[in-house]
Amino acid sequence: MKQPRRSAVHSESGSPFVSGRLGLGLLLYLLLVGLMPSAAYASQCRVSLSQPTVDYGVIRRAELLGEQSGHPQFSLGHRTLRLTVDCADETPMAIRFTGVPAGTRGFRFGRDGHFILNLQQAQVDGRDVELRSLYRPDESAKGRLLPGVVLCTQAGGAPVSGRRLTALVSIDTYLPASGLAVGNETSLEGRGSVERVPCA
Repeated sequence: MKQPRRSAVHSESGSPFVSGRLGLGLLLYLLLVGLMPSAAYASQCRVSLSQPTVDYGVIRRAELLGEQSGHPQFSLGHRTLRLTVDCADETPMAIRFTGVPAGTRGFRFGRDGHFILNLQQAQVDGRDVELRSLYRPDESAKGRLLPGVVLCTQAGGAPVSGRRLTALVSIDTYLPASGLAVGNETSLEGRGSVERVPCA
């Protein structure tokens, strides 16, 4: 059978990009775009991720079915990026991800899939901090970026300010079994922006 042709997918300059392709019918993209919510914030801080492209590589539908047979959904694997926020002045640090919600699970990937984002090993100016939501601390205990959630840097229950925030961003992407039932090469996307925002 003829192998699907690999394609290079380009993102805008500075836009972190996660991609992959599922052979025999599925082409997958997941974009994480480092953006600021306003011009004022953009002039004060810069948000970046460690690499603009993460490629899942060639993923064959038959292999997924063989490796994860009987599961209600299929994992496309775990990826990790490094998030950095650099600010000109000392400032409170808070992060959110804005994308199409997939219920309470995470963010939409294609029509039926979803991806989950977690922030781990966060530090402000080299000091270990926690990332918690002011209003949903139970759901943010592990640094999960959920729709509508802002994660604030804290230490000992108090807000932490600084000039530089670093953290690992873990990405887990899932498709339901029905998402593999395609006859032709199909594009699926999950888009959104990682933003530094006020802790409020």
